[in-house]
Amino acid sequence: MSTLTRLCTALVRHLPASGSGISLVGEGHGSAGVAAAAGPGSRRLEELQFTLGEGPCLDAHTARRPMLEPDLAGAGSSRWPVYGPQAAELGVGAVFAFPLQVGAARVGVLDIYRKRPGPLSREALAAGYTFAEVALRLLLQGQADAAGGQVPAGVDDALTYRMEVYQAQGMVMVDLQVDATDAMARLRGRAFATGRSITEIARGVIDGTLHLPRDEPPKPPVEPP
Repeated sequence: MSTLTRLCTALVRHLPASGSGISLVGEGHGSAGVAAAAGPGSRRLEELQFTLGEGPCLDAHTARRPMLEPDLAGAGSSRWPVYGPQAAELGVGAVFAFPLQVGAARVGVLDIYRKRPGPLSREALAAGYTFAEVALRLLLQGQADAAGGQVPAGVDDALTYRMEVYQAQGMVMVDLQVDATDAMARLRGRAFATGRSITEIARGVIDGTLHLPRDEPPKPPVEPP
């Protein structure tokens, strides 16, 4: 078990929470990857945000501040109209996301999931900030301790994991003659339509078992008799 996973496990026991996850997020959400998770379904919840392109993790990263949503099925579904209902169906009543950042540098987000809706207590909120600070230090220390030209344990797996998505994105761009934004939208659309993660879709594209359809050319207008 990695140090980050042990941290997530300790968080779940301490608050208590139903789950927790740490995702790495690059500029423009480009290099998002799950570095660690604890609790039933937590890894899937982390992946879901990247698959859909919305959620508290991505918003916390962009806004550089925590996203605290005590009512995911209610206000949270208005805030994240696709992610909110799907996460609620997976048994999440509340979610709290803390950005992992130092100065202008942002490395990821710590997410806390709870089954029951409701805000964090003052003590639990303080604990969330503390766990986020520890997670940030572990990531930074891991990078400092990593051998030259390498990344710390756990981080490499997360980035490799997302490289599959970018490889599939490039293949779709070439195959369908579309730009990067459109290619990613098609991957996400297929993932959403089939109820699978975007990584599963990407692996199908890469190994040749899945081919996204081309757009049908517009039909010529039918002339009146």
